[in-house]
Amino acid sequence: MKEFVVIHDYLVSEAVVGDWEGQEEQVTENLNEIYHTLYDFAEEDIEPEILSQLLALVWEHWIGQEALAEIESEDISDWCTHVLQNREQYLEN
Repeated sequence: MKEFVVIHDYLVSEAVVGDWEGQEEQVTENLNEIYHTLYDFAEEDIEPEILSQLLALVWEHWIGQEALAEIESEDISDWCTHVLQNREQYLEN
């Protein structure tokens, strides 16, 4: 059921991420990679409301994190896996 969630509604541009002292392009790429990875890792039959809430969490969690400019794909995969496996913890907050 995740096909009912349009990933392009969540992707960001450099204009949206704000000032990252010249690293706006990298931050944009990393943030969009997080969105795509979370979406790709989500099970096919995930409730669209749950997936939407988890995707919204990406911005809330990452936009203020200095590590966003330097995060590696492996760390992104690990974070997305953790969020999906522990979604109850994230959705309660």
